[in-house]
Order: sequence, then structure tokens, then C-alpha cells
Amino acid sequence: MRIAVTGSIATDHLMTFPGRFADQLVAEQLHTVSLSFLVDTLNVRRGGVGANICFGMGQLGTEPVLVGAAGADFGEYRAWLDRHGVDTGSVRISEVLHTARFVCTTDADHNQIGSFYTGAMSEARLIELKSVADRVGGLDLVLIGADDPEAMLRHTEECRSRGIAFAADFSQQIARMSGDEIRILLDGATYLFSNEYEKGLIENKTGWTDGEILDRVGHRVTTLGSRGVRIERVGEDPIEVGCAQETAKVDPTGVGDAFRAGFLSGLSWGVGLERAAQIGCMLATLVIETLGTQEYTLRRAHFMERFAKAYGDEAATEVHKYL
Repeated sequence: MRIAVTGSIATDHLMTFPGRFADQLVAEQLHTVSLSFLVDTLNVRRGGVGANICFGMGQLGTEPVLVGAAGADFGEYRAWLDRHGVDTGSVRISEVLHTARFVCTTDADHNQIGSFYTGAMSEARLIELKSVADRVGGLDLVLIGADDPEAMLRHTEECRSRGIAFAADFSQQIARMSGDEIRILLDGATYLFSNEYEKGLIENKTGWTDGEILDRVGHRVTTLGSRGVRIERVGEDPIEVGCAQETAKVDPTGVGDAFRAGFLSGLSWGVGLERAAQIGCMLATLVIETLGTQEYTLRRAHFMERFAKAYGDEAATEVHKYL
């Protein structure tokens, strides 16, 4: 399968202030705040849901096509993704805006002050999927991830009009979307991804019951945190897959993106839904053990050893030939 992933491309600039923000704030002067914090550390991490998912798929060798918008400062990030098996040929480069970025300072009490700059992400709405499909020789599935809301709507409508199967994955953008927008984005999706909280929010905002939503999508894939994932289909028993045991819980950021990367890779290999979910859960475990969303290394022998321990030798034998 040729899979394209649309979604945000961003960098995170994370700083640590050794003191307490509260000690620097004067209650009577909050209306005229002017502060500068001397920070101890700066970590610049690659991120964005589209790039995170593609990185994971690239690690698994499935050559995903990244579709999104970035700025002229994207060169180093592009080289990183290219080296890790991602097709970045359909990333739009803005002539006037920088790549989206999150800038955040955390104090000694773990309070945070942050800003998110959308930047070039707003130009994702200008990307036409037909040109992407023509460049790569056709698309079998498009995952429509969190991005510029107008881009998400355009990509969904284009998939419908051109008969391209698509997966709906609202994640961070669900909070700002209306019920009408969510109905448009999920209706007719081959896969609908969400976590448990987002599942309830989707039902609340659309006014549709779980059953009514399931009637409108092919598969509903709900991640359950430490309990793994549940896949539902109309008229079929749910498929439930547990998580592989982690060695440590270092950082949960990007775990959901890693699951999607593994699941989509399994679909591209044609190994079946249960096996695809197991691959996704195993990759998610590697991410939770690592600080950063794209800082993990997939060592194939190690991956397969842990996969067999979690899901059995038969499952490992089926997956091994693809790695």
C-alpha cells in the first residue's frame, strides 16, 4: 500500500528555568507583566503529528509520504526525515512563514509558560492531494491528522470526491472543531482514530451515538492508554490488544503517533488488524521509554525479541519477514 500522512510539521523548543515563576510575579502588577527568565537548558525536538507518524513508518521501512507545510528553515528537518525513510517530496515550503513551533519554559514546580506559532502550517490548505498521488503513482490510503483545520476539511473532501480511502484522526484539533466539522471529517472514513477521552468528545460534539458513528466508518480504533487498543467494526466482535511491557515510562509525548505509525505499517504489509495493532503497541512502547517523539532507535532484532515476548512466536514469525 502507498500511504500518505497529512498533518502538522513542527519543532519544540523546550527550556528549563531553575526557579519558580510564582516568586517572580507581583500580584498588584500582573496587568503590566514584563519578565525575562534566564534558563539553564534548551532542547530542540522535532515534532508535529504528521512528521512523527511518518518517522515511525519510515523506521519500519514502509516509505510513507508526508503531506504538510513548513518554512524555508525546514532543510535540516527534511534531511533527518529523508534519512529515516520518509518521502518529503510533497511538503509545501512557504516563501514567507517559518515552520510551526512550540516554545515552552518549565519552572522548578513544573509550571509552564508556552506559545505555539502555527506559521507555515496554515498553508497546508493549499496542498492538492491529486498532485501528491500523481507524483507517487497513486495513493491507497490517506491519514488525515491534526493540521490546519481548513486543510483537514479540504483533504477529506478531496479523498471522497476522488475515491481515495482515508483515515480520520483529529487528535489535538478536536477541541476547536464544531460538531458539524467533525461530522464532515469522519463520515465515510475507513478508519477513525481517537483515544478514550476523544471518543467521548466526538460523540458529545456530533450528537451521534457510538453505534451511529460506527455505521459511518469502516473501523473505529480507540487507544486505551496502558490497556492497549480496541478496534470495532459493525457486526463483528471487537479486537482488543494489550501493550507490550515497557522498561520505563520516560515521556508519553508521541506515543499515540507511534501507535498509528505501527498500525498503518501493518496495514501496508497486509498482516491483519490484530497484528497491525500489536505492531502499533510495540512501537508505542519504544517511544514511551524515550525522551522525545523521534529520538528512539528501532533495532530489528531487539524489536522482534520483545514483540515475540509480548504477543507470541506465531505473531513474531508473521511480522519478522517484513522487517
